[in-house]
Amino acid sequence: MFSFFRKKKPVAPVTPETPLVAEPVQTDTAPIHHAAAPVINAAEITNAAVHPEPLKTEEAAAPAPAPAPAPTAIIEAVQPQAKLSWAERLKAGLAKTRDRLGKSLAGLFGGGQIDEDLYEELESVLLTADMGIDATQHLLSDVRNRVSLAGLKNGSELKGALQSSLTDLISPLQKPLDVSTHKPFILMVAGVNGAGKTTSIGKLAKYFQGQGLSVLLAAGDTFRAAAREQLVVWGERNGVQVIAQDGGDSAAVAFDAVNAAKARGIDVVIVDTAGRLPTQLHLMEEIKKVKRVVQKADPTGPHEIMLVLDANNGQNALSQVKSFDDALGLTGLILTKLDGTAKGGIIAAIAKQRPIPLRFVGVGESIDDLRPFIAKDYVDALFD
Repeated sequence: MFSFFRKKKPVAPVTPETPLVAEPVQTDTAPIHHAAAPVINAAEITNAAVHPEPLKTEEAAAPAPAPAPAPTAIIEAVQPQAKLSWAERLKAGLAKTRDRLGKSLAGLFGGGQIDEDLYEELESVLLTADMGIDATQHLLSDVRNRVSLAGLKNGSELKGALQSSLTDLISPLQKPLDVSTHKPFILMVAGVNGAGKTTSIGKLAKYFQGQGLSVLLAAGDTFRAAAREQLVVWGERNGVQVIAQDGGDSAAVAFDAVNAAKARGIDVVIVDTAGRLPTQLHLMEEIKKVKRVVQKADPTGPHEIMLVLDANNGQNALSQVKSFDDALGLTGLILTKLDGTAKGGIIAAIAKQRPIPLRFVGVGESIDDLRPFIAKDYVDALFD
């Protein structure tokens, strides 16, 4: 059973202090109730996706009750908290990683002699920041070469060498996403449960809209009703069309979303998928099916297969990258929740072992806290 969800009535802004619950949606005015979608038989599915019936909403007469504590599916706040520059937000978001790294490096950069003891301490610091063994060994070797070539003698001179080495290591990940190559540009999003996949999709939709592009969302997570409702709310707030289904086949949702986007001249289609662990082989086979079905709707798609990673997972995030890449052929990554972890060094580990473009990084709950990855900005925020 398919339906389009459209924005019918502006929803009152939500402050960061007020969590938004996917179902029911509480606002400062009356609650909005979505009417049940009409039943569509198999022969009418495609027509329904392309020519949907508008949702009807009804407004309750009584004032909305006070929001109850959110039991499930809390959607992150969507309004920016303060007008800070991206560099300031990135620096604030990386505070935990910088504190762990900076405090440890302070002694190394204090002015002592550069010797083997200092290199051993540097190795421990980099491993503690979750950069991984391969990236750490690479950085140590590169720093040694820089020290030798430049004739550095004092520990205080190591900071610049380490910053330059780290920037060179992660710079290959800096490849902005270009959605102008196809219309519609089909972006398929995958990830494990809890990585911030659905929220990232909502923020991506807003980002693309800011570039003057039209967006359509496909609620392909048909296993978790809360994910579908979250996406619907994001769609309402951003004025973005959403194709959803109550249960059923996520591949079918993706197929109809692509066809609908073609018929309506949509610029970008973002296909959500259910969260899954790489060890759940039957679910990994299912997401491969979603990719195959998208290719039936558009032989050139999907044009981007993006994995959402939770920075809190540290080295486990690298394992996820390898597994999903082997299964789907990833073309991009999103790293979320950098503001909540001291494991921001995982970017270096990814750059060394599986250098898939890091399209976006998230450092907060604001809708503006998901931005394209810039290597120099990241390193500057990490050390300054």
